[in-house]
Amino acid sequence: MRKSVLIIGTGTIGEPLIGLLSDFKEELEVENVFFYKRTPLLDEVAKVNCMIDSGAKLVVTDKKNKKSFTDLGNEVSGYFKDALKEVDVIVDCTPAGNQNKELYYLPLLAEKAAKGETPPLFVAQGSEKGFGVPYAHGINDSVLENLNTDFVQVVSCNTHNIARLIAAVSSIGKIMQGDFVCMRRSNDVSQDIGYVPSTTVSNHSDPKCGTHHARDVHDLLKTVGKSTIVYSSALKINTQYMHSIRFSLQLKNRVTTTQVIESFEEDKLIATTYKNSANKIFSFGRDHGYYGRIFNQTVIPIESVATFRKPRSGTLITGFCFTPQDGNSLLSSTAAVARVTLGKDYLKRLDFMNELLFDFI
Repeated sequence: MRKSVLIIGTGTIGEPLIGLLSDFKEELEVENVFFYKRTPLLDEVAKVNCMIDSGAKLVVTDKKNKKSFTDLGNEVSGYFKDALKEVDVIVDCTPAGNQNKELYYLPLLAEKAAKGETPPLFVAQGSEKGFGVPYAHGINDSVLENLNTDFVQVVSCNTHNIARLIAAVSSIGKIMQGDFVCMRRSNDVSQDIGYVPSTTVSNHSDPKCGTHHARDVHDLLKTVGKSTIVYSSALKINTQYMHSIRFSLQLKNRVTTTQVIESFEEDKLIATTYKNSANKIFSFGRDHGYYGRIFNQTVIPIESVATFRKPRSGTLITGFCFTPQDGNSLLSSTAAVARVTLGKDYLKRLDFMNELLFDFI
């Protein structure tokens, strides 16, 4: 029996996720893709209609809200609270996932339990720390395979990036510690607010991990019993293109730069490149990526990677990489949906997602 999905929010993650799930309904065995938009906006009429044209169904708050949408020219298929009870997966793509958990998801969970019905899987995005079990596709898929939880938090884009770097390098040696400087873009090209006029640094608010980026990686790897000492710093720079990270990984054993690069090239979730600027990589994704995005978890400029052999202390690996923003989170959100719609062997049936990835940029 085919399943239904509800996406809440139509922003930088919600909009492409709605399109992706609609386009791959057959592969994911999805019957209906519902999406909830709270506010009717004149400047977003075309965007909403494009999502409806892709096969998704708009649900709104109430009858008054419905009239406002239909007056603008958007076709409404139903109401939010009705869709909540109908669907098998709910993906919250808003910055209010934890708030919605208290208002809607926990009461729905209790209602389903009282009736002896199977509850939906609730999925939130990276900003919603504490929403549920942290998850990144290819890093800790076992938490979905066993599915001993009703709540999953798809980790942030930079957390995906750092965790992927650690996973790749771990294949050639034991990592003693890692240090990461996250240079974050100001905002998305689709956003009007949040831009900074100059470089702005963040405090090291976490006494053990520096910033939340390393803390989130630590918590993610902990779900599969892995312990790596990681520390991060962060700053925001005046660009809208891509986040970038300067990484430094200390290995116990000795490896060569060639070995490191080969470990990156062999990882399907990593794209390598000879491009050294965010604008060129971003432009490549815009021109050649599905929905104009790069779905790999990180993009590594090969020429930035270097190794330094330290006397009696293994190898220091350093380099730069770029974070494909919401692309890697979209891939993990899709995998979480697939766990419900395709069943426990979902990983064997996600070959279509490999078509979204680049080996080389």
